[in-house]
Amino acid sequence: MASLTALKSRLADLNALDSALSILDWDQQVLMPPKAVEARAAHSSALGRMRHELLTSDETLRLIESSKSEVDTASVDGALLRVVSRMADLATKIPAALVAEKYKLASEGHEAWVEARKANDFPKFAPILERMFEIAREEANYLGYKEHIYDALLDQFEEGATKADCDRMFGEVRQPLVDLVREIKEAGHDFDDHFLNGDWDEAKQRSFTERLVAAIGFDMARGRQDTAPHPFCTNFSISDVRLTTRFKSYLPSAIFGSLHEAGHGMYEQGSPMEWDRTYLAGGVSLGLHESQSRLWENIVGRSFAFWRYFLHELQAIFPPIAAFGAEQFYRMINRVEPSLIRVEADEVTYNLHILIRFEIECAILTGELAVKDLPEAWNAKYQSYLGILPPTDSDGCLQDVHWSMGAIGYFPTYSMGNLLSYQIWSALKKDIPNPDDLMARGEFGPIHEWLRTKIYAQGKRFPPKDLVLSVTGKPMGGVDYIEGIGAKYRSLYGI
Repeated sequence: MASLTALKSRLADLNALDSALSILDWDQQVLMPPKAVEARAAHSSALGRMRHELLTSDETLRLIESSKSEVDTASVDGALLRVVSRMADLATKIPAALVAEKYKLASEGHEAWVEARKANDFPKFAPILERMFEIAREEANYLGYKEHIYDALLDQFEEGATKADCDRMFGEVRQPLVDLVREIKEAGHDFDDHFLNGDWDEAKQRSFTERLVAAIGFDMARGRQDTAPHPFCTNFSISDVRLTTRFKSYLPSAIFGSLHEAGHGMYEQGSPMEWDRTYLAGGVSLGLHESQSRLWENIVGRSFAFWRYFLHELQAIFPPIAAFGAEQFYRMINRVEPSLIRVEADEVTYNLHILIRFEIECAILTGELAVKDLPEAWNAKYQSYLGILPPTDSDGCLQDVHWSMGAIGYFPTYSMGNLLSYQIWSALKKDIPNPDDLMARGEFGPIHEWLRTKIYAQGKRFPPKDLVLSVTGKPMGGVDYIEGIGAKYRSLYGI
């Protein structure tokens, strides 16, 4: 086992570099002064290059190969080798210089995006975005692909997934969602939620959201919550998981942002401690990761049962909403109305936001759409798919942070998460037939423990498609999602 022992020592160093990069990124989004961007970009570029060189070094590759004869492929160490072999295979195909440039550009890009979004100035951000898409094309060409350039990029976020898979996924859910939106509109019911807009005390919101995430199972002794322009979750170890949220005039915004990120956070906290700081710890793919954030945000957090338990507490903190009963509040937070902002979209229209981004990414990558024409294309798709026109680029093509960081090929995993959240919930209900009764009593332990055992504790031991099959008994599909969301909203709207 000499080779495996030596490999694990090198992987520990690699993990330390990963954590350092994550800390720099977290700090940039949460605390860093804006004028520090030049130094931060240089630091990230240097660390990114060092990480790449360590992973792709001859000695690391030699140890990976020689370790394979020392372990059983079905063992935990065998799974570790599978994961690390894939990491090394992808990394060796991309030049270190390109990796360093991307890290540097991502740091610069984040600050440029923040400033452009604040000033509603897309041209200020466009040159960085154009270079980021050029880097994505170069990466895809180095990685290689059989059918579509998008395949190489998507595979980095969702192992084995292709553009064709995305086309099938959107094809499966598009028409049922369009039909559901039409039925809701024809029903003529409008659950007026303007009462939830106001000048809400931020400290009280923070306290309540931290109470919620702790109640559902996020361990605050191994995590914390801060604020950021775009909510996210990151971690530096199983015992150091960081959530962020943001506070807006719409009271539920921070609540559901925190529940969403806590879903990610509990997944990261749920790996076995003996896997800490190894490449078996954490979520196995972004689709499965998103399934947990969406499950806790929407299926749990937007349920009637959840607010039967928590509404009185929220009303005690914010008396202006004390007049609403749980049923009325439940209807307001599940109101279906096409909106501009993806992260605040209702469940029914959310996937249309993802479809727009997916189509735009593909068009830019293939040269069908120029970056300079992105705002016009974005607005046209929002008008076509959602019937609304963004008044500014800040509310349109500048609303998401992902492209500034080079996360191109990422967005479809959000829709995969939506489908998987309902598919996993259907499997959970076979073992826990009364989840609503539990939630109405504030008992989230059985739900969290089922998810921890079935998903979180598996880390990256199994490929994502294998894990989905093991947990739900079938490959990812849209049946449970369409049935679940259809039943919920037809009941809500009396159709």
